[in-house]
Amino acid sequence: MKKRFLSLIVCLVLVITSLPGCSKNAEETGKSTEGTIGTPEAAGGAAGEQKQEQVNYRTLYSSEVQTLNYLVTSTTNDFAVGANVIDTLVEYDRYGNIQPSLAESWTISDDGTVYTFKLREGQKWYDCNGTEVADVTAEDFVSSMKYILTSEYESSTAQNLFGIIKNAEEYYNGTMSADDPETEAVEGVPIDFSEVGVKALDTYTVEYTLENPVPYFLSSLTYVCYMPAYGPKLEELGSNFGAATDASTMLYCGAYILSEFWPQEKRVYTKNTNNWDADNVYITTIEQTYNAEASTLSPTMVERGEVDYASISSDILDEWLNDPAKSQMVSKGRMQVDYSYYFCFNFDPQFDAEYEPENWKVAVNNENFRQAMMAALDRKKAISVSEPETPDMLLQNTITPNTFVSLDGKDFTAFGDLASIMARDSFNTNQALEYKAKAIKELTAKGCTFPIKVLMSYNPTSTDWASECVVIEQQMEGVLGTDFIDIIVEAGPSQNFLSEVRRSGKYAFMKCNWGADYQDPDTWTEPFRKEGNSYNFMSVAIDEKTASADTVSTYYDLVAAAKEQTTDMNARYEAYAKAEAYLIEHALVVPYSVDTLDYCVTKLNTFEGQYAPFGVSNYRYKGMKLQDTPISMEAFEANYEAWKANVE
Repeated sequence: MKKRFLSLIVCLVLVITSLPGCSKNAEETGKSTEGTIGTPEAAGGAAGEQKQEQVNYRTLYSSEVQTLNYLVTSTTNDFAVGANVIDTLVEYDRYGNIQPSLAESWTISDDGTVYTFKLREGQKWYDCNGTEVADVTAEDFVSSMKYILTSEYESSTAQNLFGIIKNAEEYYNGTMSADDPETEAVEGVPIDFSEVGVKALDTYTVEYTLENPVPYFLSSLTYVCYMPAYGPKLEELGSNFGAATDASTMLYCGAYILSEFWPQEKRVYTKNTNNWDADNVYITTIEQTYNAEASTLSPTMVERGEVDYASISSDILDEWLNDPAKSQMVSKGRMQVDYSYYFCFNFDPQFDAEYEPENWKVAVNNENFRQAMMAALDRKKAISVSEPETPDMLLQNTITPNTFVSLDGKDFTAFGDLASIMARDSFNTNQALEYKAKAIKELTAKGCTFPIKVLMSYNPTSTDWASECVVIEQQMEGVLGTDFIDIIVEAGPSQNFLSEVRRSGKYAFMKCNWGADYQDPDTWTEPFRKEGNSYNFMSVAIDEKTASADTVSTYYDLVAAAKEQTTDMNARYEAYAKAEAYLIEHALVVPYSVDTLDYCVTKLNTFEGQYAPFGVSNYRYKGMKLQDTPISMEAFEANYEAWKANVE
């Protein structure tokens, strides 16, 4: 899943761009009000009955989405919209247990390759006015997958289906245009979509056929690439489906309907009272207002009762905690293990000449240089910028977060060589200087010049990221010396940061992150894979036959061997642990933390919402109730203990 720098679930910034879409009521559009979301009938009662009590949740947001099309995006800021307005076949309850959703039931073949789902009848597609359009049927799952696997739509999640759904990759490759440079590498004759492993057996039965047994397949169904879409709408709009210009460019079948959209002004999510599980949707309206200074203004507005959520950044945290009244409003965000943060070395620098990309390329392909950087980074000090009280709680020595997945009570991070990595702290000044000495000797022989410029970019809209970068700059230069490295901290654009910086390779060393798409250690290998790597571009080392080529190739071989283990789960975990340990031991990436424990003011009990450390569950408002007053720190701890008792 993919991805953005998260805060916590209660501070989701679901955003939409461009032209106005649906308005507040049908009268403003001139459309009939029959059967729409504002009528007594739609609220679950007959005409003349009292409507359901309105519960309005208000927040600010400062960053726009690039698309509403959940079938093509892999960015959390984008697909969080789909999470709230599109239901999936299965979902997770507040304790992390899998539950039926659009599918009432399912069966799995004896060989584990065929999954058959019986859909819940009577579920509907609605437009942004809440007007019923059509039934949700099995064909909607077929249509959405065909769309994703049509290369012209450039879905960034298509590769999640490759090697999983039978003939998915073959069909995708067959749809490439003659102008596509990758077409030359595609062998064979294009296949018909009927050969792809997704079928509508009848109106309410959908079947998936897999290439091989996939032990985590059910959990992957909560990710965006398995969401349904209404086929006629896809055919009508093509690449404009879900365009971030108008809420009418998509249809809705989830807990909420995007009923109002004014780009860079506000958007409104309205409860879908006809949804199969509407009784468990307690917030009737989510109203989010755009303001470029949302992070600065929200604390003041939440104190005045004008919004219901505000993140309390580290620069004002002491003020709030030391104020008798304000301190009772502050609580922590829920610890999330669905996202992992780590520092990437960019193997394919595309930044400006002033930052000496060619010199950086020589340096980054030297393992002793990477090891020196890794050993010189005091991660606890950096984490303390956003979590000054308990940085150890967030610190991660592995890419796969501790407690993400276990087997027979044994956490994945305790398997194989990961166990010793978990027990250490990579920060070691003596080792850093030893690696530095070796790197200087080797890099000098390669013609590298010193100090090596290290461009470190950050998103200026992300709370505390700038301060964190400054701390890292001072701390690492203090260990390694400014004769060896020159860390250059630079703000990236506030809009489209991922596409403009990380995916474009315009950084040298930067904090990145990845969100799990399914419940298996394989999901944490996705950002580093050779195909479509837009994180650290380490596959370029192979293509250009650099000094790191063999190291990178070995990692890919280890991952390939792990993927082949589909029945012996112990062997599978051991193999993935070996691959991840190799990645870290050779300093191809530097593990950092799980998602930050944000301090915030909120009227939502996050432990009431759906929970799973993968997929879209944590981005949903379904199940949450709006409290009359902000949740205190004591209430947060009590809520957590109550939740934990039920999980255990």
